[in-house]
Amino acid sequence: MNWEQLLSLKKYGDTQKRLRLDQDDTRLGFEVDYDRIIFSSAFRSLQDKTQVIPLSKTDFAHTRLTHSLEVSVVGRSLGRIAGKKVIEKHPHLAATHGYHFNDFGAIVAAAALAHDIGNPPFGHSGEKAIGEYFLNGKGFRFKEKLSEKQYHDLTHFEGNANGFKLVTETKSGNKDGLRLSYATLGAFMKYPKESLPHKPSKAVHDKKFGYFQTEKEIFKDVAEDLGLLKTGNETDIHYKRHPLSFLVEAADDICYTIIDFEDGINLGLIEEEKALELLIKLVEKNIRPENYSQLTSTQSRLSYLRSLAISTLIQEAANIFIENEEKILNGEFQTSLLDKSKYKVQIEDIINISIQNIYQSQDVTEKEITGYQIINTILDKFCNSAERKSNQSATNYDILISQTYLKDLDEEQDIHKWLIDISSYVASLSDGNALRIYQKINGFHL
Repeated sequence: MNWEQLLSLKKYGDTQKRLRLDQDDTRLGFEVDYDRIIFSSAFRSLQDKTQVIPLSKTDFAHTRLTHSLEVSVVGRSLGRIAGKKVIEKHPHLAATHGYHFNDFGAIVAAAALAHDIGNPPFGHSGEKAIGEYFLNGKGFRFKEKLSEKQYHDLTHFEGNANGFKLVTETKSGNKDGLRLSYATLGAFMKYPKESLPHKPSKAVHDKKFGYFQTEKEIFKDVAEDLGLLKTGNETDIHYKRHPLSFLVEAADDICYTIIDFEDGINLGLIEEEKALELLIKLVEKNIRPENYSQLTSTQSRLSYLRSLAISTLIQEAANIFIENEEKILNGEFQTSLLDKSKYKVQIEDIINISIQNIYQSQDVTEKEITGYQIINTILDKFCNSAERKSNQSATNYDILISQTYLKDLDEEQDIHKWLIDISSYVASLSDGNALRIYQKINGFHL
């Protein structure tokens, strides 16, 4: 892979090449990507989507929106640090093509801002709830009408693939979605493959999948324009990652490791003294004793250590990226950046505490159980109504459901398309909105 292609400003449908030298630096294309994401309705819905605690009533807990903003800030720093070194190593990028190290920061910031845009309500259990409706629930009846890959798209519903759909789909007359630059789309695609074959290798980019069959053509166009390395064939579409997606992933890893941990402390799920001890182990070489000793409250010490931990891991991830740039460009780097970190043990200790005390806490699991029921019920009502409409046997109730919730759905399309569209719509709901729809369609609330 080469940086000239990887930094493509092309947007889907372009007939002429967009050159960096022709860009208005006050309104750079990569920065426009950021603006389009932040003003989108899909991004706004993240303000009421679970990051740690579903349907949290406290200001302490992060939502997907605050998490995404923080990941974007961290990603921007990572991109700028890495971009400065890349341009020093490849000076023709600036001299001949006009690229600036801030371009790298803008691309990573935009992709990081959108990284959770396709995630369903109620956290990762929302993905599983959608998948299990089609795998073990009433949605199993659709299997015989779908290809193997189409069915796998549904039974293993993936927030990353849904995110790619949301930012690229033509909907309500909005052609080609947000029309993001291909460099930003490439950095966004952490898993540049289709749903099958499932986990073809142990490489980090094969862990999940990045697009549904409905977005196959635009995905291929983006991957080929960027010059991503192809490892699959025409039957099994599979590429190596865009290098900047490693930085997007690192930004997310840094934030959920440190910020989720901090949420757990503030919510009383993690003992403060134990938390401070773990954070100190991570940043002990960078602590300034004279500064730390002046902090008189646990909260101020926690804030200081959190800031120092994020700063430490930003520099660490950027250094690993720079040291492995050639391997990354050749598609030979197979892990996340922080898996190569000298702080890996400390990071794992923090994550393990978070798993035990936060993600598996009774408050979280009880609300996830509720989320399963909510998503399963909404999916079933919507799929039943759409199926009967497509079979010309719709009841008045089906028509009311369609007119109220599924205005953009075309039941005359391929069945996989409208099943994906319904699943994507349910995934786009915020936690609160999903709960309200569940209550209304069950007659619990007017």
